[in-house]
Amino acid sequence: MRLSRTVHPERIGRDCAQEASVDIATIIGVILGATLVLMGIVIGGSFTSYLDAPSVLIVVGGATGATIAGFPIARFLKLPSVVMKTLFAKTTDPMELITKLVELAEIARRDGILALENMTDEIEDQFLVRGIQMAVDGTDPEAIQVIMETELENLMERHEAGKGLLDSMGRFCPAFGMIGTLIGLVAMLSNMDDPSKIGAGMAAALLTTLYGALLANIVFLPLADKLARRSSDEVLTKTIIIQGVMAIQSGDNPRNVQSKLMTFIPPAQRPVDEDERVAA
Repeated sequence: MRLSRTVHPERIGRDCAQEASVDIATIIGVILGATLVLMGIVIGGSFTSYLDAPSVLIVVGGATGATIAGFPIARFLKLPSVVMKTLFAKTTDPMELITKLVELAEIARRDGILALENMTDEIEDQFLVRGIQMAVDGTDPEAIQVIMETELENLMERHEAGKGLLDSMGRFCPAFGMIGTLIGLVAMLSNMDDPSKIGAGMAAALLTTLYGALLANIVFLPLADKLARRSSDEVLTKTIIIQGVMAIQSGDNPRNVQSKLMTFIPPAQRPVDEDERVAA
């Protein structure tokens, strides 16, 4: 990949911005799983026989209460926003980010690092902006790295806390489903005088286990896995930014900056240099 010699500030701002988009895969996965289960229920029997309000209260209420007991209430109240993060992704293409960091390195190499001060207004990634501003202000390189890495560590802790909420709901739902089943069995066995009610009582008792398993394996655990993927992608992006800012601050050659940052990209996804293509 050849280095661009003409840099447009508005282009840097546009390409370095995080694009917010709906994660279609998450929505399709949840809807598809729920739809196929419902189809199996309808085909195999009566849909109304799978509806039981007390079972829903036991599973949802019990799992919610247990999660609140295990987390600070302020953190639990953020559960809706955590779920929204799995549905609305903010993504940055690592290759575009590397290209823009290389372009910034070219400007700093050619015009001096102070020239980057005029670029910060056009860059929407605030993490990158803060790094560039510290470099322009002449902050000690070790201080820059410590500050940016500390911010990254705090980001990872927040993501882990959000994933922990979803994991907890995913663990507690099946557990309270089993508790609801035991409650139903006790109620059923205490009314053995009427054999005609045993079958219906058993069915109602088993519904709580069904509800718990469905909520855990269609909603909460898949969302927790998706949030972990989101966190991994964001950590990669910010790690690239840290390394790029440090290289720019030290005055590295743009080609060397590019080589350093390309190590974060899998070999199969790296663009082939024109000279390498000709040689091959």
